[in-house]
Amino acid sequence: MTLEWRYSAENLDWEELSNLYLIAPLGQKDPADLKIAFSNSMFSCFVYDGGQLIAAGRALADGKDCSYICDIAVHPAYQGQGLGKAMVSRLVDFSKDHKKIILYAAAGKEPFYKKLGFKRMATAMAIFQNQAQALENGVIVDD
Repeated sequence: MTLEWRYSAENLDWEELSNLYLIAPLGQKDPADLKIAFSNSMFSCFVYDGGQLIAAGRALADGKDCSYICDIAVHPAYQGQGLGKAMVSRLVDFSKDHKKIILYAAAGKEPFYKKLGFKRMATAMAIFQNQAQALENGVIVDD
């Protein structure tokens, strides 16, 4: 298997990316919303196998203080082969000059990211567009 890594969203099929998030499974993400999010991210990674998009991720960064790694998705047929680890490692490397690198993990994936050097934050706070859903999914807690 020869994988092709790309670091630009040029010529990206946004519908294919949306489908990747759906089957990963990381939920429904609108192609137009993904285009805006990736276009506004300092770092992007896409992995292809034989022309098929099999992994994606991005880091929203300001160039100095903070880099936020998010939207890491790996096609189910490729999960468990180290591709997610490689994706996060590359985004961490791209972000190395930032004072802090933050990652928002899907519930239950924290042990995976802990193995990559991430630590749980004691003071993180969030406001979600759908607070009730975030609470139901265990992403936030109601004090």
